Amino acid sequence: MPPDGTGARPSGASWLAAPFRPFYALAVAYAIALMALFGLDFVHAAPLVLPAPWHGHEMIFGFAFALIAGTALTALPSWAGIDETHGAPLALLVLAWVIGRVACVFASTLPWSLVAACDVALPLLLIAHLAPSLLRLAQRRWRAPLAVFALLGLANFAWHAMLAAGDPAGAARALRAAVWLVVVMYALAGGLFTPVFTGNLLVERARGAPPVPSLALEVAALLALVALALADVTGLREAIAPLALVALALQAWRVARWRGWRAADDALVAAMHLGFVWLLVALALKAAAHLGAPWSEGLWVHAFTVGALGSMLLGLMTRVVLRHTGRPLVAPASLPWLLGLVNAAAVLRLAAPALGGWAWPAASLLWVLSFAVWLVPHARIMGGPSLPRR
Repeated sequence: MPPDGTGARPSGASWLAAPFRPFYALAVAYAIALMALFGLDFVHAAPLVLPAPWHGHEMIFGFAFALIAGTALTALPSWAGIDETHGAPLALLVLAWVIGRVACVFASTLPWSLVAACDVALPLLLIAHLAPSLLRLAQRRWRAPLAVFALLGLANFAWHAMLAAGDPAGAARALRAAVWLVVVMYALAGGLFTPVFTGNLLVERARGAPPVPSLALEVAALLALVALALADVTGLREAIAPLALVALALQAWRVARWRGWRAADDALVAAMHLGFVWLLVALALKAAAHLGAPWSEGLWVHAFTVGALGSMLLGLMTRVVLRHTGRPLVAPASLPWLLGLVNAAAVLRLAAPALGGWAWPAASLLWVLSFAVWLVPHARIMGGPSLPRR
């Protein structure tokens, strides 16, 4: 019997039955705490020593990376055919994440090298855990997760080293590189899952043929995004606007080919398309800022992190939890409302400079509400046994 597949698990083993269970629950709970501390400005009243500049670091390397790890470890057995991760190996990976977060929270009281070592332990352990299985596969594309984990680990270590050296600009560049890695991975993985799930829905409901993949378009869209990321991280400012426009056009082309409007009544699929709409908004904001638009150049980051990631994660996490616990793939009645909250949070966050100081905590509150309301029922599912799959 697969670890989280065809039947119920013994009581007490559920949290370690599949990677998405502990990583999703811990990551979302941690992000809610971070947003409450920083976004709602409770940090001054909290008995923590986490410096405020660490907010961006923890949302990427704490929150987003845990979700990436949980999703990759859950999906790879089905997609690549490798063994599932559960039990003691999974517990070790989760412990590495927890130790990294504790080290970062108390970073000001610990040597930076110790904090960095604790923080990069998870990507190193992931590589050590997955490499033997993935390197044996004939299809080399399955080695991509190893490269992603290695690059994120390198960017994380560089962030710690630059901060310790008194180089905040270098630390910001390392964090920007990590954000771009997440963007590229988002476009790749989301570009794989979204058209597949959309096509399945269109066929199931007799709404037309599924979208036909275009390898040339996929490669061109990826290269344009990577080129934009390199230009942004290395400071080639004169190249950013044209590259952003090219990346925007290619991403818009591939998104339009998926015909997401035909699946707008299914919240699980619509969430993924909403995420890509926000990716387009982020690229447009990036291009416009470098063409002289009167807003902050970094506004695109929040369009991506709050809007694109927020929308995609609500839909994808719900799908994974339902699918891998043997439940029907039917969106909960609350999901459209939660998507509305997180999208309103994104709009408020982008408009905050014009609206005034109240908009920042309001956006954070909406984001916290959306993920908190998501977590409560799904934590019960993740902490319980799987149902028998049909």
